[in-house]
Amino acid sequence: MIDETSARGDVGLSIGELAEQAGVTTEAVRYYEREGVIPPARRGGAGRYRRYAGADVQRVRFIRRARDLGFSLDEVRGLLGLAQGAPDASCADVMKIARTHLDQVDLKLRQLGELRAELARIVEACDDAAPLAECRVLGALSGSAEK
Repeated sequence: MIDETSARGDVGLSIGELAEQAGVTTEAVRYYEREGVIPPARRGGAGRYRRYAGADVQRVRFIRRARDLGFSLDEVRGLLGLAQGAPDASCADVMKIARTHLDQVDLKLRQLGELRAELARIVEACDDAAPLAECRVLGALSGSAEK
């Protein structure tokens, strides 16, 4: 759960410190800020550097873990919105997002299985001793090989 009640007044972290603590790059932090999945940083100091609160580390970690699982930024936004909602709300909306994403992962796995089978068929049909003009892999890629 994301604790948005933590005071944003604790603006002691630089972008590098936030990135290191959250396990992402500074460019990822900038990207998440541009995309609106983390709130704009406060600016402080002579150079008006970005400064972040401890709650921002927790939020970026949540985003990183969700992205590691393949959730899109739109899905992450939805999950964050739900995580920041009423704590006694139902998990049903979260499960809807997670199940939809799981269905997408299953579809990709099926597609990758089909891709692998086709590529294996092409590789197995290839005679690596054949002249390049008779290469089955190149023929399959150009659409001229038998199926």
